[in-house]
Amino acid sequence: MRRFVRFLKKYKIIVAGICTLLLLLFYFSLPRELFRAPYSFTLLDNDGQLLQARIANDGQWRFPYRDSLPLKYEIALLTYEDKHFYYHPGVDLLALARAMKQNLSEQKIKSGGSTLTMQVIRLSRGNHSRNLWQKCVEIILALRLECRHSKKEILQLYAGHAPFGGNVVGVNAAAWRYFGRNISDLSWAEAATLAVLPNSPALIHPGRNRNLLQQKRDRLLDKLLSEKIIDAETNKLSKLEKIPDKPLPLPQLAPHLLTSLQTKKIPCVINENHSLRTTLNKRLQEQVTEILFRHQQQLCGNSINNAAALVLEVNSGNVLAYVGNVYRPDKPEYDSHVDIITSPRSPGSTLKPILYEAMLHDGFILPKTLIADIPIQIAGYSPQNFDLEYDGAVPASRALARSLNIPAIRLLQNYRTERFYYLLKKLGITTLTKKPDHYGLSLILGGGENTLWELAGVYGSMARTLNHYSTFSGRYDPDEIHMPRVTGTENTEHQKSLAQLQPTSLMSAACIYSTFEAMEEVMRPGEELLWQQFASAQRIAWKTGTSFGFRDGWAIGVTPTHVVAVWVGNADGEGRPGLIGVQTAAPILFDIFRLLPKASEWFPVPYDELTKVPVCKRSGYRAHVLCEPVDSMLIPESCLRTAPCPYHQLVHLDPTQQWRVNSDCVSPTEMVHKSWFVLPPAMEWYFKSRNPDYKSLPSYRHDCLNQSSAQPMEMIYPKKSNRIFVPVELDGKTGKCVFEVAHRNKETLIHWHLNDIYIGSTKEFHQMALSPPFGKHTLVLIDENGERLEHFFEVLKH
Repeated sequence: MRRFVRFLKKYKIIVAGICTLLLLLFYFSLPRELFRAPYSFTLLDNDGQLLQARIANDGQWRFPYRDSLPLKYEIALLTYEDKHFYYHPGVDLLALARAMKQNLSEQKIKSGGSTLTMQVIRLSRGNHSRNLWQKCVEIILALRLECRHSKKEILQLYAGHAPFGGNVVGVNAAAWRYFGRNISDLSWAEAATLAVLPNSPALIHPGRNRNLLQQKRDRLLDKLLSEKIIDAETNKLSKLEKIPDKPLPLPQLAPHLLTSLQTKKIPCVINENHSLRTTLNKRLQEQVTEILFRHQQQLCGNSINNAAALVLEVNSGNVLAYVGNVYRPDKPEYDSHVDIITSPRSPGSTLKPILYEAMLHDGFILPKTLIADIPIQIAGYSPQNFDLEYDGAVPASRALARSLNIPAIRLLQNYRTERFYYLLKKLGITTLTKKPDHYGLSLILGGGENTLWELAGVYGSMARTLNHYSTFSGRYDPDEIHMPRVTGTENTEHQKSLAQLQPTSLMSAACIYSTFEAMEEVMRPGEELLWQQFASAQRIAWKTGTSFGFRDGWAIGVTPTHVVAVWVGNADGEGRPGLIGVQTAAPILFDIFRLLPKASEWFPVPYDELTKVPVCKRSGYRAHVLCEPVDSMLIPESCLRTAPCPYHQLVHLDPTQQWRVNSDCVSPTEMVHKSWFVLPPAMEWYFKSRNPDYKSLPSYRHDCLNQSSAQPMEMIYPKKSNRIFVPVELDGKTGKCVFEVAHRNKETLIHWHLNDIYIGSTKEFHQMALSPPFGKHTLVLIDENGERLEHFFEVLKH
């Protein structure tokens, strides 16, 4: 001993150097990253349940390991593999000695004596051949691993990378492949099966050697019983459970969402393990998928092959269900792989409620303001209502509920396309990639493209803003306007102080409330009976849409708690007769709403932004002294900027009140002065047929000079100074255009003159088919009372 001490003193520098070198070698002997194999891309729901998985790049089902292992599996694993795991430093000397003695007596390798820590090392090194040298290396590296990681972390490494037969790696993947459930939901028998399986996965792979697998499992169950971990009844019942026959298919509940997240069509942060915990609810996802599949089975009879649906929670904006398409891999011709939710499509009429809210917000209209609904042509663009009919004039809220196109065009014309375009951009719409003038007025009828994702986001923002108005004491949080959220664990509860909120917003609570009130009974003309079958116990603000050519059917519904958005059509854009939003998408919408918890109350009324004012009952405008009858109604304060009623005027009648008169024929003291609701001739022409109680202005008495300032005639087509095209028939000959005029008294005879040449007369139906040559023309109309209307137009060359 003294000689050894003297040696150390003499060569202490060399000894210190050697010790330092050995320590460095020990420290750096273990790579920083033990496992570099790729993981499967997995989607989990909000409770950690598996929704969808995609196999790893190396062809293995390898799921990211969990933060913690379920107690049943951990106990079964340690009982079978390493019962002293929590007490040894990575190496169990007694187990090694026992294994060595057993191997010598058997004259072959019967047992390795490896701890779980050593098995982690062997797995990380690619399962090298089992010999004395490799065993020594594993011992050293196991000691180093214990210095770096906690026992829990080492267990996670083992459970995440142990082989379970075939191309299944890790206990998480094995639980789903063999038992079809999350590892945390396993029974004692299932946990015991997975505990023994990695011991010899090639030998006892489920599907073959099942008896041997069952024997090993049952021996482990008996051991758990003997150690009083389970009772006798649990042991007996566990042994009755069957061994898995073959790997089960993994859930395929969100294939389109997984693809859209991987390709970043939906922004997200993907962790290094390629595992995403989403906001989806697995049960709801399954139910919505089943509803879409059931409806698609019926729709495909009309060659309508695709459908998609999105369900949001209003207050958080979290996605609860995301079905990008009816997934039919057995029908490749259906293009069911296309994620419709992120695909730009023509939105039909689904933007109309946003324009309606904007018109209220900026003081252009009141909810009941009459909007002209007569034929219109703008720069060659001639939109029509869905039912090809006209009301003459219709309240703005009713026009929205019936989804009338002409009033929507007129509203956008007043609001301006550019203004509406940039509002949509501010609300989060990104799919309008061209300049505003490219879309023009057709933008409100689906002339642009939108996605179900962004439309649902805008409607959700509207509902969320209205919900939180009273919570925020009449102020607004600009961050409430955002797109749906499908990943992340950020706290969505409001954290801002009142001082950080703003007094105004892009959309006001009062205008949103008025919009939802108008949307509550959406229906199409002639489809009231169809709408009735959608009657629900809960109030829903909903809107349908149909794109040009019957290519897309839409339905979006909102309650204080949920947003449901549905699309129906063909992924390749093929149109089909009957592909109408209210007939195809709306039934799906209401089936989904029946799954959701019913909102206990309707949206809160934002009284602080509403004010009571007198409103003309006939016109919906703010009332003035000539308006009668007058109603009082709550309107958004922004609507106080609207003009007073333009349709009520004071008329002077004779004592019989049958004729209009003036001072040339009746003394003012004998006149009866009366307020009269008067629409312009073109509006009146159509309005009278829909409203039998409408009374036209009386004619002037024959002995009175006609001093009426109201024009009795109005051109419907073409409008003044319009440039028109005369159609060309199939045989190449020039066709004819139908010119149309409205007269307050349709029985009046009207004489038509084109360029000072008499061309005919009309009575009752004032239409005439003409084929004027190219160039500028003058059309003169003279009625039997001598009233004259001059109209200028130009015919352009094709």
